[in-house]
Amino acid sequence: MVQFIAGGKGEGKTKRLIDLANNCVKTTDGNLVFVDDDNRHIYDLNHAIRFVGTAGYPINSHGDFIGFICGIMSMDSDIKCIYVDGLTNIIKKIDDEGLVKLISRLNALSDREEVDFVLSMNCKADELPEEVKKLLVA
Repeated sequence: MVQFIAGGKGEGKTKRLIDLANNCVKTTDGNLVFVDDDNRHIYDLNHAIRFVGTAGYPINSHGDFIGFICGIMSMDSDIKCIYVDGLTNIIKKIDDEGLVKLISRLNALSDREEVDFVLSMNCKADELPEEVKKLLVA
C-alpha cells in the first residue's frame, strides 16, 4: 500500500508522519524506516525506527529514488513500512509524470515485498495528479 500526505509548508505534514511512524512501531512485528532529507527530526522518532538521511546522495529523479529505496530494502527483509518526509526535497526534479511513475513503481514494490509506503510532499492536494489524489491520507 502507498499512502500520501500533501500540504503547504507549516501545515504539520512532518509531525503527522512522525506520529504515524511512532504509533506503528508499537504494533508492527517488523522494522520501520524513516527517510528524510536532513536529520532535524531524528530525535522525534522512536529509537526502534531506522532513520536514513538522504543528504549527500545524488537523488535527481524518481528512478534514482527507487534505486535508493531498493538499496534500503535489500539490506533488511523485515521492513514493514517506509516513511518518506519531504519528497520534493529529496528528489531534485520531479514533475507530475515522474510522480505518477514513482507511485506506480512503489505500488509494485509494495505488492511484491509486502512493504507499505507513506510519503509526504510540500504541495497542494488539489494540484496533484488524479492517480496520487486517491492515495491521500484522510
